[in-house]
Amino acid sequence: MSESTDRTRNRVAVTGLGVVSSIGTGVAEYAAGLRAGRSGARPISVFDTEGFAHNVGCEVVGFEPARWITAQPPEDLGRAAQFSVAAARMAMADAGISGTGTGRAMVCLGTTDGGGDAGERIAENIVRDRGVPAELPRRVPAGTLPVAVARELGLSDVDISTVATACAAGNYAIGNGFDAIASGDVDVALCGGADAMCRMTFTGFYRLGAVDPERCRPFDVDRQGILTGEGAGVLVLEPLDRARARGARIYAEVLGYGLNCDASHPVAPDQDSVAACMRLALDDAGVTPDQVDLISAHGTGTKANDATECGAIHSVFGEVASGPPRTVSVKSMLGHTMGAASALSAIACALAIAEGFIPPTINHVKTDPACGIDCVPNSSVDADLRIVQNNALAFGGDNSVVLFGRHE
Repeated sequence: MSESTDRTRNRVAVTGLGVVSSIGTGVAEYAAGLRAGRSGARPISVFDTEGFAHNVGCEVVGFEPARWITAQPPEDLGRAAQFSVAAARMAMADAGISGTGTGRAMVCLGTTDGGGDAGERIAENIVRDRGVPAELPRRVPAGTLPVAVARELGLSDVDISTVATACAAGNYAIGNGFDAIASGDVDVALCGGADAMCRMTFTGFYRLGAVDPERCRPFDVDRQGILTGEGAGVLVLEPLDRARARGARIYAEVLGYGLNCDASHPVAPDQDSVAACMRLALDDAGVTPDQVDLISAHGTGTKANDATECGAIHSVFGEVASGPPRTVSVKSMLGHTMGAASALSAIACALAIAEGFIPPTINHVKTDPACGIDCVPNSSVDADLRIVQNNALAFGGDNSVVLFGRHE
């Protein structure tokens, strides 16, 4: 993480956004979905759900890979890689940058399953066509995601990396891009995350009893868990001075970030560690708690996560005279998109700042007293936002928090 005392670093602008999600593909459709409180929940069709008591997820529908992937055969890529390429192409077009005009570039993508969905399809096809036992390897390297992006965009002078810190990976990738731009190591960074629905992940959460039968309802007293989702979110980061010089649209600035890992439990979040990560991010950004206007929470809809995260928020922001800032969960609309989750949430933060609104937490009836926050229930509201905090908490105690600010 960058040292907060180093004020010679470049300021970092967000100039392009690319989205594939269950509530809209493309930044305009995604923004409209967030404003409308659109739900992406529907019966899962991308894998066989026979034998499960319920099968609702937030699946991307109507996605046409050939529309976005032209430099390589789309069928050679798994669904997560297809999402990654599409979101990256959208983000570059949105930023007004061509692949040949990037200069020194970085592609850093976070993921949970990587090519897990593609591995499942390969194994299923082999079993069906050849009768080979199903215990064949079911994985495709996660590194195919950024490689596919770089190949599609024709990037040659490029640093490529994959971050596999589970559900916090998108924020980790943004932090890596922030450091690379701030230090002057690269001219353009494409950062974010992607994952596709796969049976392995759905089954894991299902067996944990962490999947809601119908809808995701973060912070609600009757919440029952997550809905698994899929998609990709990619942000274009570049030096603020460069963005200004070329007349780019600037959605927001990345002000700083914090990372930590408590490793205290395989799945349960640790309140003190989450609070410490928020404080690291605030310190890195040079921001005080009273300056934060909105928190985009990890907000999975599980009993443990929501109460623990809100407890950490009260710990950090409890002394602010007006109380903690409004705290929302876009997972109520998108489901839990795993490695894409904090990237899609980060894009929601940038849009909220640029367009002056707060997306709602939908499916909300009554706030759990153990949470005790204003989650902006069910309907978006207009708001003048200057600083927004994006939380991401992952299994294994991996936490990541990014601060975004309005560009004046």
